[in-house]
Amino acid sequence: MAFTDFTNLDFDQIRASIKDYLRANSTFTDFDFEGSNFSILIDILAYNSYLTAYNTNMVANEAFLDSATIRENVVSLARNIGFVPLSRRAAKANISFTVLGLNSSIQTITLKAGIVCTGSLDNTSYIFSIPEDITVGVSNGQATFSEIEIYEGTYLTKTFTVDTSQPNQKYIIPNPYVDTSTIRVKVYNDAQSSTSEDYSSVNDIVGISSTSQIFLIQEVSDEKYELFFGDGIFGKKLSNNNQIVISYITTNGPAGNGASNFVFSGILRDNTDAIITSSITSVVTNTPSQNGDNLQSIESVRYYAPRLYASQRRAVTAGDYEAILPSIYPNIESVTAYGGEEMMPPQYG
Repeated sequence: MAFTDFTNLDFDQIRASIKDYLRANSTFTDFDFEGSNFSILIDILAYNSYLTAYNTNMVANEAFLDSATIRENVVSLARNIGFVPLSRRAAKANISFTVLGLNSSIQTITLKAGIVCTGSLDNTSYIFSIPEDITVGVSNGQATFSEIEIYEGTYLTKTFTVDTSQPNQKYIIPNPYVDTSTIRVKVYNDAQSSTSEDYSSVNDIVGISSTSQIFLIQEVSDEKYELFFGDGIFGKKLSNNNQIVISYITTNGPAGNGASNFVFSGILRDNTDAIITSSITSVVTNTPSQNGDNLQSIESVRYYAPRLYASQRRAVTAGDYEAILPSIYPNIESVTAYGGEEMMPPQYG
């Protein structure tokens, strides 16, 4: 006799199904399934069946975007349709300050990439940085840094050496909580080279040639990010011994929102690369820090990934706009779009 109705995954139901199967067999007609050691064997079979059914169900769930619950699996499934989840976003503030008492021989002043200010919020200090150097001219012994956008977080760098003998070499940023919009990539010919080429991030390969200096980003395990470079067909291919210098900012996300009191902590250098020690005015806050956000949630990835794939990044239908806008403006919580044909009276065009 076969199991003809085995649809329940509950342990007690599995146990009862095994007993019913054995009772239907004439060999075990006179057995006492409750009071004998046979009961222990039935329990073992039921437990084994229960655990196998549970694990099989979980594995099957993780194979589909709609039912997966582990972030790494959700991200992997979304990656198959060209969707990259939004990273954490650093809170950004806008500040200005002036450097006074500069020597007349100094022509330019450069604010170096990295920490610029510390900002206080609820008795907690946060570091604010910039992802690249900012250079301004000197006039009448002073230099004004106006309307500078600073990011809450710590500025870090990671260097890789290209080794073409490793066919599967990976370029993974070792830190989580990275704001991918702050990633900057410079590629040097080798470790001794002083000149570099800037590579820019792209979301797709449309319009990319064999000489385009580009890289792509994807989320991998533990909320870290991996960078991909061209293969000589789509994007410029890296050469052996190239030095890749990746800089980025790791952030606390929404925790940095609201800081408005800033104290300068940056590094200033003149056109001869000497450190500036002249007096610096108080930092003026043009806009307090805002728009910091967490990593895109699993639910959001499930919702937007198939819709962005369906739109093919083209804004044609109302659904296309709903899918595309959050990728352009990461702080959007929800979007409702409608066409003129839905208005009363309809307005076309």
